[in-house]
Amino acid sequence: MTRTSAALITFSHLRWNFVYQRPQHLLSRIAKQRPVYFIEEPEFDASAPAHWVRSTPEPNVTVLRPRTPVPNAPGFHEAQIPTLEKLLRDFLEVDEIGEHVAWFYTPMALPLLNQLNPLAVIYDCMDELSAFLHAPRELIEREARLFQLADVVFTGGPSLYRAKKDKHPNVHCFPSSVDTEHFSRGVADGPEAADQAHLPHPRFGYYGVIDERIDLGLLDALAVAHPEWQIVMVGPVVKIDPATLPRHPNLHYFGQKTYAELPSYLKGWDVCLLPFARNDSTKFISPTKTLEYMAGCKLMVSTAITDVVEPYGHFVYIGEDTVSFIECCEQAIAISEDDRRRRMNEGERVLAQTSWDRTASSIQQLIEQAVTRNRRAGAVRRTATVRTAADDLKSAPVAVIGAGPTGLSAAYHLGERALLIEKNSTVGGWCRSVEDRGFTFDFAGHIMFSADPYVHQLYNMLLGDNVHWQDREAWIYSKNVYTRYPFQGSLYGLPADVVTECIVGAIEARFGAVKPARPNSGNGHGTNGANGHGTNGHGAGHAAASVTNGHTVTANGTNGHAVAANGTNGVNAHAAAKVCEGDVKDCCGDGILESSAKLVKREAAPIQSAEEPKNFEEFIYKVWGRGIAKHFAIPYNRKLWAVPLSEMETSWLGGRVPMPDLEEMIEGALKPSPKPMGPNARFGYPLRGGFQALMNGFLPHLKGSTLLNASVRAVSPSKHLVTLTDGSQYRYSSLISTMPLPQLIRAMGNEAPAEIVDAVAMLRHVSVRCVNIGVGRENLTEKHWIYYPEDTVFHRIFVQGNASPHCNPPGGFGLTCEITYSEHKPLPCDGDALIERCIEDCHKVGFFKPEDPIWATNQVDMPYAYVVYDHNRKESVELIREWLAQHDIILAGRYSEWEYYNSDHAFIAGKKAADAVRAAEQKQEADRLLPKPLTMAAGATKSN
Repeated sequence: MTRTSAALITFSHLRWNFVYQRPQHLLSRIAKQRPVYFIEEPEFDASAPAHWVRSTPEPNVTVLRPRTPVPNAPGFHEAQIPTLEKLLRDFLEVDEIGEHVAWFYTPMALPLLNQLNPLAVIYDCMDELSAFLHAPRELIEREARLFQLADVVFTGGPSLYRAKKDKHPNVHCFPSSVDTEHFSRGVADGPEAADQAHLPHPRFGYYGVIDERIDLGLLDALAVAHPEWQIVMVGPVVKIDPATLPRHPNLHYFGQKTYAELPSYLKGWDVCLLPFARNDSTKFISPTKTLEYMAGCKLMVSTAITDVVEPYGHFVYIGEDTVSFIECCEQAIAISEDDRRRRMNEGERVLAQTSWDRTASSIQQLIEQAVTRNRRAGAVRRTATVRTAADDLKSAPVAVIGAGPTGLSAAYHLGERALLIEKNSTVGGWCRSVEDRGFTFDFAGHIMFSADPYVHQLYNMLLGDNVHWQDREAWIYSKNVYTRYPFQGSLYGLPADVVTECIVGAIEARFGAVKPARPNSGNGHGTNGANGHGTNGHGAGHAAASVTNGHTVTANGTNGHAVAANGTNGVNAHAAAKVCEGDVKDCCGDGILESSAKLVKREAAPIQSAEEPKNFEEFIYKVWGRGIAKHFAIPYNRKLWAVPLSEMETSWLGGRVPMPDLEEMIEGALKPSPKPMGPNARFGYPLRGGFQALMNGFLPHLKGSTLLNASVRAVSPSKHLVTLTDGSQYRYSSLISTMPLPQLIRAMGNEAPAEIVDAVAMLRHVSVRCVNIGVGRENLTEKHWIYYPEDTVFHRIFVQGNASPHCNPPGGFGLTCEITYSEHKPLPCDGDALIERCIEDCHKVGFFKPEDPIWATNQVDMPYAYVVYDHNRKESVELIREWLAQHDIILAGRYSEWEYYNSDHAFIAGKKAADAVRAAEQKQEADRLLPKPLTMAAGATKSN
């Protein structure tokens, strides 16, 4: 064949000899106009060097299957790329490939674009691959870059088109089509498949892939409900265990058949099935078989798949659930002749408007238009700047280390000038999500909440309508009782003695002892409390205090208000009350923004001691009182912080720990607290994709380069150089670091002065281990998170299954047990033993039952989780920050600034870092443009 058009080089996640579907239909037709090279995912072969296995399944179509000795690297895995690049270069040379067009079915192959020089780049987005079982984590990021590089994008059905149309200016919807003659003639004139010919009627049939998209429970119910019906399933079983398939005498699995054989099976079916599950992997599917069944003049019953319901709901019976699906099958069998004729006529009308020939022709025209535009513009060479760690990027105006929320925000606000370096295979940092057996789990609990309007603008940009807002349900479990958060405002239901201690303790913290102090009290809360919580800490405050007419009267004051020794009506109360001002959000100080706790005004909340709390432990007693301290604040915060509370200072608290309002406390003790109201009582979470979706939302908006799987080995402040573990080096003008501060300084080696090394050695942090559990029972609780101050191994459960309904597979429910650890509080056990301990503790607190099946378990470790505000932190961080600023290094985010940040703070921190870079550059430019001072030449005489 004479080559009249540029070759088409296609990268696919599907194999040509797999189920014959969209790629084969389109490319076999396009091959009539241009040579087509179909490059499949590699196969493992340790017996020989990497090589191609070639085949020619159809005229002018060459299938290239790489066989490589790279182990444990499925698909277009990062580890395969260097080997595949060499194979691709050899292929281009040996086959003398000249002008060509690059066509992608999978974004995972995008790094191979660096080896090509295409006239145009095509992305045929036939499925939402990121929603499929075992989808690579890098897929979303690479797809975002592919959208930037592509000249034209095709999608499958209308639902997928709606999801992708705003991601590219040239997107076209090409739903699955049909070769009508192949099926209509095959059914009318061809023989019936021999292996089903003996089955009695009625017969219900399906052909296609049998994977996580098939509703196995529905098949099971259908076979049980009508044992007289024969159900025929034709197709390969992939990605799921064949042992999970329902088995019944009337349910038959015939395995994969060729495209040519399908009409022979279709011929013998009375009703065709589309028994798809309703899950993320089927949200955007456009089943090719719908029109093929139609071409065979067959009735159909389908579950409520959007791309079946919208275009063909008038032809296809639609079952919304298992019961109605079975009813639809019954209706189809009993259909009247008039209704059958009407449906067949409607099918003929639909078929007359579409064909694979017509679709391929339209696609060819769009490809030629893209090539013509690029020729005119001279825009031919393309590079995929979603780079591997081995790529050689010589320089970048601004390097950003870490693609967590802060780094993503910084890179977004810097635009094209940013090089984002991330050690993991996907973005998100500790805001990443993991998928396990249909469950979505985050790295610890995350929610969306902010009082900053700009953050809400970002939420809208990043998620659009993929967001789920709901009212908060935060609870505490103690004394075998659930009480609402915050503890001090929801005492109802606790034992009476606990309620009494809490209220009395809060009164004493405010007004002094309600009873005369006993001398030499040994419990730490008397006049001379041994542990510092008595008169000189958290009790009466002044030895002469007494109670008159129900009000505390100090030596110099009356009427229930503390008066300091100088009689200034409690002015010194400011010392302890000042930390309670501001925007109060999180009483537990553990990173989840929750609620505004009601505060009393300073003048109405006298603190008897004029001394500021010396540490966090004293703060708890002075502000909350001994009862709340004993029953919640001390045990919970010890579990959370995993360091002695006496070693923590209090500046970080800001408004996080509210002073109890006595009226609120008493009201919350006498009756159940109502569900929280107001703006702070609501939070958001991505509807689909876990918190990862919020992070991935940045990707289409990043204009610079993103470098994944790239661990930083060294940073040279003097040379302005970042070195990766593979030896690649990147020169920068400015560096924004979001990596943990100790790691950054260690990466500088001998360039860090001794005082900086000493300062970073003073910084302390707490680590978190998350045990994720997927339970095989729905709706375990209505709560979103629960605090556990007592003897469970975890301090909090984040109820992942209630963050969004799409975090759970059908029938399941996910939760995350959070456990802090440090040198002061090591993990009690590890591995499977830790998982078992969490499951046992969940049973103990009644979260789920011992008989509930466990469908999934995994662990996530976060070596840096909470920064500790000890007494050395502030001075150490300031010293390090000032030294780094001299070398154009900006610290941003929780672990670089060593600050208490939530995810919304991280977004702002990234923006501020980008602004700081611009401000520094503007100053440098202004300094450069300033006129230089005049200097006199040597020997010149100054004149008057």
